[in-house]
Amino acid sequence: MQKEITIILSPYEASSRDLYIAQVARKLSVQVNQINHIRILRRSVDARSGKVKVNLGLLVFVDEMPVDEAESYHFDYPDVSNKEEIIIVGAGPAGLFAALRLIELGFKPVIYERGREVSDRKRDIAQLNRNNSLNPDSNYCFGEGGAGTFSDGKLYTRSKKRGDNKKVLQIFHLMGAGENILYEAHPHIGTDKLPKIIVNIRETILRAGGEIHFNTRVTDLIVDSDQVKGIVAGDVRRNARAVILATGHSARDIYELLDRRNVLLEAKPFAMGVRVEHPQPLIDNIQYHGQRNQYLQAASYNLVTQVNDRGVYSFCMCPGGFIVPSATSPDETVVNGMSPSQRNSPYANSGIVVEIRLEDLTDFQQYGTLAGLKFQQQFEQLAFNNGGKGQIAPAQRLLDFVRQRPSSMLPKTSYFPGVASSSMHNWIPASISNRLRKGFIRFDQMMKGFLTNEAVIVGVESRTSSPVRIPRNKDTFEHVQVKGLFPCGEGAGYSGGIVSSAVDGDLCATRIAELL
Repeated sequence: MQKEITIILSPYEASSRDLYIAQVARKLSVQVNQINHIRILRRSVDARSGKVKVNLGLLVFVDEMPVDEAESYHFDYPDVSNKEEIIIVGAGPAGLFAALRLIELGFKPVIYERGREVSDRKRDIAQLNRNNSLNPDSNYCFGEGGAGTFSDGKLYTRSKKRGDNKKVLQIFHLMGAGENILYEAHPHIGTDKLPKIIVNIRETILRAGGEIHFNTRVTDLIVDSDQVKGIVAGDVRRNARAVILATGHSARDIYELLDRRNVLLEAKPFAMGVRVEHPQPLIDNIQYHGQRNQYLQAASYNLVTQVNDRGVYSFCMCPGGFIVPSATSPDETVVNGMSPSQRNSPYANSGIVVEIRLEDLTDFQQYGTLAGLKFQQQFEQLAFNNGGKGQIAPAQRLLDFVRQRPSSMLPKTSYFPGVASSSMHNWIPASISNRLRKGFIRFDQMMKGFLTNEAVIVGVESRTSSPVRIPRNKDTFEHVQVKGLFPCGEGAGYSGGIVSSAVDGDLCATRIAELL
């Protein structure tokens, strides 16, 4: 028989099946030797009571052997080299998972990616980290695998209504991710492992007869009588009955292209702020009440409050991680966070951002639906002008920022290109700066010790989501105006992160197959 149970253990007890199997047997009133297999379904850490506990959701097989769980998900990628072509613009999670689904459904995906493949992209990022040069088409945002490949690999999403999150995790596992992503409450692959998984996805697409064109920026859409006919990429024109637009939230040229072509766009709320970095032991002591040991990973946090009718919250928290440069133009400074799979850096960093609503964009009204995009761009240029040379980012001690005083010295940070002391309270727009200061004070009330000059803020965190939405029919996923155009993923305004983008790509491909 199979029984699903939940048990609560100490971190040490949860570290090994041999340590908790007796407790499982007692709970089920069976003998230990009757238990043939235990499958972990869920794992989460709870330190709210002051004592750290691990919650394990288990599927226990008593007096029977389990069937391989991989058999419950079967992925068939047939030869589609001679099938109808569907063009995909962008090789991030939305584009790649759309391609895999199209192959399952008997279509040939043809992907155009402005950036470079993983190994070449690594070299461009190494140059960026050394503050030597920025390739506007190959960096932390653009290139094979999208922004997630080299910026973290977190697989947690709150979006569970739209599609099959478990299928996405199963595919990642099939492509080389560890089994733990199937049951952890906040699954995480790690930036050190995700590039190889992305390569495996690429090879799967190519083996099935799909095409991927790197270093190829799409410069125009072929549209006739509100019907997409294909794309233009440099001197190349490629025809197709359907085009998936999965370009990510940093492809400003695509928004501008659509705007010039009078393709309907919508402005949408987004968020901007800074990235804050603490010593990881300080966050561990706050969250684990001084109880961290070898059986507990680096502690994370999730903070949210309201300040003057705007949300202020943590975003993309990276325990045991690094701050990285995420600009896509040489005249801007943008930062993001990443964590390796072991989360073993001595630093903890997180975006702390302020909600931006459409009514906050009155100074940019002349740009119409691109108003948020222009505000975002101005914010990043302010950071560039107030930092150091190249990608050296502006920074300030956290308590100094809250008390509006300059930082004469900065602590060591994980940010590779380096930081320069800057009075960020003076140049960050007041609508953001004032709310950040009050937000940090409230966060210290939630996590006593959070507000400290051991922490540093680094600017700016501005690419939390797209400030533009490309509207689509909620049932068909087709653009509301241009037939055959399928806006998809984070850049279209319909997802936020690796898993939700992958789910959106999978669903978009399914809708195309239904229509065609």
